Amino acid sequence: MKHPLDRPVWSALNSGWAHLARGDERALQLDPAYGPFAAAASDAPENLAALSEFPLSVDGMWLQEGAALAAPPPGLMIERTAIVAQMIADAVRPGEPAFEITPLTEADALAMQELAARTKPGPFAQRTHELSPFIGVKHEGRLIAMAGERMQLHDYAEVSGVCTDPDHRGRGYAAGLMRAVARRILARGKTPFLHAYAANTGAIRLYETIGFRVRRETVVTVLRRAPDEP
Repeated sequence: MKHPLDRPVWSALNSGWAHLARGDERALQLDPAYGPFAAAASDAPENLAALSEFPLSVDGMWLQEGAALAAPPPGLMIERTAIVAQMIADAVRPGEPAFEITPLTEADALAMQELAARTKPGPFAQRTHELSPFIGVKHEGRLIAMAGERMQLHDYAEVSGVCTDPDHRGRGYAAGLMRAVARRILARGKTPFLHAYAANTGAIRLYETIGFRVRRETVVTVLRRAPDEP
């Protein structure tokens, strides 16, 4: 039996994201207001073709599987692919932040979107911040770092949206916020996981100091509408 994290998007859309999912037994899509993720039930042609029926967000359509697509679904094209390391943590190593962590609310939504736009932690849509309670760090009332959760499965939850303003990096904000989010997930009886670009060895080493370990590599594929043929 396949592990649910082998196909994290499909697993999330059939569990913790089910109330936000669109589609049918062939393919499912997260409501684009929350993010650009989608998945086909399998690589059967009819299931992949069903992806073409979904609307695309400004970030395109993001798939995450154990292997790259052999070919894009009809009417779509592959904009880019990336190998990402999937990491999980059975426990969080000791360490307490030397700064104040602030719970973020709907009043912080615009600031969260602006911070994500500046730092590019991954796709962050209009309502991504509603996928979980986010936490952050503020300096003189301005949001300078944040972290939260994204994919939700029955037994796993993804640490995501981790970013720090470039002018405030190097102060341990990311690690401290990630520890807090991961501990929160563990307290709910779930296992925290995250994704990092495999080439970003510095980030992977940081996550290992927190208690994460690489489970496997997966492939992210970003799809766009293919241009109309003349």
